[in-house]
Amino acid sequence: MFEEYLITHCSPTLASLKPASLFLYRFSSGKELYESVAVWDAQFQKKGIRITILRENAETALIYVYRPDAMGRELSRPEILSFLVSTGYQAGTIDQMLEQLRTRLHGSEEFPHEIGVFLDYPLGDVIGFIENKGHNYKCKGCWKVYCNECEAQKTFQRYQKCRNVYLRLWKQGRSVLQLTVAV
Repeated sequence: MFEEYLITHCSPTLASLKPASLFLYRFSSGKELYESVAVWDAQFQKKGIRITILRENAETALIYVYRPDAMGRELSRPEILSFLVSTGYQAGTIDQMLEQLRTRLHGSEEFPHEIGVFLDYPLGDVIGFIENKGHNYKCKGCWKVYCNECEAQKTFQRYQKCRNVYLRLWKQGRSVLQLTVAV
């Protein structure tokens, strides 16, 4: 079950096309959730990937799958860092930044839409989403697009093609780890 979530929602990250992915996972018990995350995190570390829980409630958990080196570089880009600082984050390591995001996910009535930069969405689209409260977008796919529609459509197609290929190969018997690109 957990493997299918990884293939369906994280293929572009597993293929190293995207530095991070996020999915909502329905679990049967806390024990099952923590064991699944711990086992996959240990296996993925050999491939340069981490997996962590950003938020959980009684039946679901928000699971973040990411490449720490790539996300660290992304979050330290001056324009991204400036944006995050302007929204109340303090500059730090990827782990420190994720902890701040985790705190916001737990402690706020409003969803922290800056999460888009933690998923490598274009900064202009993240800002556009926040300023327009999710309305007035040019198109939508993996995210709502406010800026470069043509480039976003190409990215959406590339991610969808990756998902389709990974799902097909997984159903044919390849394991998630066999399909995960080491960097």
